[in-house]
Amino acid sequence: MVKKQLLFKNNRIYWLDCLRTFVVFLVILGHISLTYESSSSRSGWWIVSDPLDSDFINLLPLILDTFVMATLFYISGYLLPFSIKAKTTIQFIKVKFRRLIIPWIIAVLTLLPAYKIIFLYSRNIPQENWTTYFHWNTIWGQSWLWFLPVLFLFNMIYLIISKIDTTKINFIKFISLGGFFGLIYGYFIDYLGLNGWTTSLLLTFQNERLFIYFLVFLAGIQSYRLKIFESSKINIHREMIIHSLGWIFLFIYVVGSIYNIKGSIYNPLSQQNYFISNSIDKLIIRLSFLISLTYMIYFLVFTFKNYLNNKSRIWDVLNSNSYLVYVIHLNILGVLALVIVNINLHPIIKLLTLTISTILLSNLVCSLSKKLKQRFNGYKLIKRIKLPVVFNVKYTYRKTKKARPI
Repeated sequence: MVKKQLLFKNNRIYWLDCLRTFVVFLVILGHISLTYESSSSRSGWWIVSDPLDSDFINLLPLILDTFVMATLFYISGYLLPFSIKAKTTIQFIKVKFRRLIIPWIIAVLTLLPAYKIIFLYSRNIPQENWTTYFHWNTIWGQSWLWFLPVLFLFNMIYLIISKIDTTKINFIKFISLGGFFGLIYGYFIDYLGLNGWTTSLLLTFQNERLFIYFLVFLAGIQSYRLKIFESSKINIHREMIIHSLGWIFLFIYVVGSIYNIKGSIYNPLSQQNYFISNSIDKLIIRLSFLISLTYMIYFLVFTFKNYLNNKSRIWDVLNSNSYLVYVIHLNILGVLALVIVNINLHPIIKLLTLTISTILLSNLVCSLSKKLKQRFNGYKLIKRIKLPVVFNVKYTYRKTKKARPI
């Protein structure tokens, strides 16, 4: 009974909300690491490019990019059946549109122009014509906001396929099939020369990752359908094997990627630099990427479910802010990076300072905005309901006072 109370909070899975918040923090860390990595390409598109950089920091975005966004898609997939319960199709679409598309519209019309303002200011470049500040006219497209419309698209696809019964496919078989199709998809994209990003007015996505993210999203839904988190049994020997193999494959992916791309994390497998041969190296790196992605999601889920499933007021606040923190963090990051850009500190110290301050300030902004919203709503409520009562009291008082004999 205690375990169940810890697992659920207000019809939500407590540890899964905590995990999502933690992954959002990892997204922030990954974005901040781009400010201090030694790759020369970041200066052409990243919000602030600090002249002090570090080769060691290059590892952070390489590792985090393996699993952070995939984990967010997995969590979203797992929670999706909860949100669709007791809703009609129209109600579900309206809820997801309000949750994902309206914030996206506001953000691309406000935060993305602010991104370019900070980008130009940090490089002492004069501000440009206002029409160039929107995502359809910039080289970085929607930048970090790409996640919202893509997640909305995945939700709409789920509406179409939700009636398909997949409960007869066990989870290991489901993951294996997903890995196989993901591997084939990667080769298909590479064969057609479609590696890279597609940018458009509505959708921005990484071509070689889009289908893989959708498979991970489906894996989250399948996890819910098969109720794989309800078992509390831990097989120590099995866990040791899984964790050992997982970290080995992550190491293979990182080393293979660094060797193949000569230190650049932006154009995987683009350099003619191989351990064995072009085709075999691609197979090893893609396979190790898929296994690493799967393992890191498993590792995070296993850790939070079994060891970080305790109620905490701090987690409650952070969890309630996590979505808005994801939306606003990059502009706050850019402003704070500008503040310390000319301070002569080691890049790792700058990275840690900027990570902590961005997380704290982003959550502070979110909490303050919620309080202002509550106060505004309270004001409207008083105006609508309580003012007539007050008015009647005052009116009665005046009438009584006026009628009193002198």
